[in-house]
Amino acid sequence: MKPQVIIIGRPNVGKSTLFNRLVGKKLALVDDQPGVTRDRRFGDVSLLGLEFTIVDTAGWEDLDPDTLPGRMRMQTEASLEGADVALFVIDARAGLTPLDEEIGRWLRSAKVPVVLIANKAEGKQGDHGLFESFSLGFGEPVALSAEHGEGMGDLFEALLPHLDDKQPDPDEFADEEDELSGPLKLAIVGRPNAGKSTLINALLREDRLLTGPEAGITRDSIAVDWMWTDPKTGEERPVRLIDTAGMRKKARVVEKLEKMSVADALHAIDFAEVVVLLLDATQGLEHQDLKIASKVLEEGRALIIAINKWDVAEGPSGLFNGVRAALDEGLAQVKGVPLLSVSARTGKGLDELIRVGFEIREAWSKRVPTGLLNRWFDSALEANPPPAPGGKRIKLRYITQAKTRPPGFVLFGTRLDDLPTSYQRYLINGIRRELGFDAVPIRLNLRSAKNPFAKD
Repeated sequence: MKPQVIIIGRPNVGKSTLFNRLVGKKLALVDDQPGVTRDRRFGDVSLLGLEFTIVDTAGWEDLDPDTLPGRMRMQTEASLEGADVALFVIDARAGLTPLDEEIGRWLRSAKVPVVLIANKAEGKQGDHGLFESFSLGFGEPVALSAEHGEGMGDLFEALLPHLDDKQPDPDEFADEEDELSGPLKLAIVGRPNAGKSTLINALLREDRLLTGPEAGITRDSIAVDWMWTDPKTGEERPVRLIDTAGMRKKARVVEKLEKMSVADALHAIDFAEVVVLLLDATQGLEHQDLKIASKVLEEGRALIIAINKWDVAEGPSGLFNGVRAALDEGLAQVKGVPLLSVSARTGKGLDELIRVGFEIREAWSKRVPTGLLNRWFDSALEANPPPAPGGKRIKLRYITQAKTRPPGFVLFGTRLDDLPTSYQRYLINGIRRELGFDAVPIRLNLRSAKNPFAKD
């Protein structure tokens, strides 16, 4: 395991900018307004050969624990457990504030080594705050500019004494990287307040993600690695759960930050293998849900629909059948998408959700031998020959599977520009039904013979 370094500080001192700088990617949302980050975010860092996991946290605010900022602070406090080093970030240009001093007092009472970071120290504007920070009692601060990448060498020197003897063995680290390619990458998406973060907390059996009655708490797409134990076999299987921001109708998304959050959620879909669209049983299926589902399928991801809050559903049987019928009608491109009823509050259906996730990923990754594929193809043509629009025969020669994840097939023949969409859908449905692809998106590309002398 890599050592863990946690970033702590009051809002808007540049914690997420430092996180992005260290991981080398813009993973965390960054904006001028304070309080953008609400949940912990993890990233892998290699700083001049020093390997560690960096943890971004919500800005520390001195407010009642029952409020949203207060619950964010409790998340930050909890994240210090298990950390090897804390990076205490202050804004050198703004100088010390009473809140900085309060965080300093809390960190001095903790048993975790602290490296003081004077961020935004580029130029001379940060000199006053830099000198002021000595009074916090954490020794010489590391002056850096996370935005411009200045001071990373000094940060390396400050971290080295704490992390050098905790570096992972190179062979063990390689094995861990191989293992990371195996987890089921499962993204949870849906409208605001459907219970996405609560569902993940229920799976993990801990308050890992910030939740509450307020809609739109989650902003970043947060990935959490977890081991699921199959209750039937006792087998442990790795899962990477991805929580995302709620996606409202486009017309209602007006704030810049919410637009960034929705874009981040859509980006998270690209990195998932299976996407769970979470519905609220008290609200049923809405047009926005179908739009989200269509977007997932357009991106070629395997899709599961889960109706949450089943413990408070009114007329559950009618609700389930109504949602099933609406899905079959509204998602014409994929029939029979798995539909499950779950309750994050009671735990109903959660193991079934993960089990179905593994099953549908297997179908999404399936490759059919060419011989078997073409035997099915011949029988499909015999059962329903292609039409002859305008009296001109369309000749279908053979089919191959070009890729997986999602499954992609190439159909070879002549006059394929005239092949009706309905016949293409007939072939796709046959592939899905007869060859074990279940309800996963399938791509069918048409390729006409390039030989001008090929017979029609």
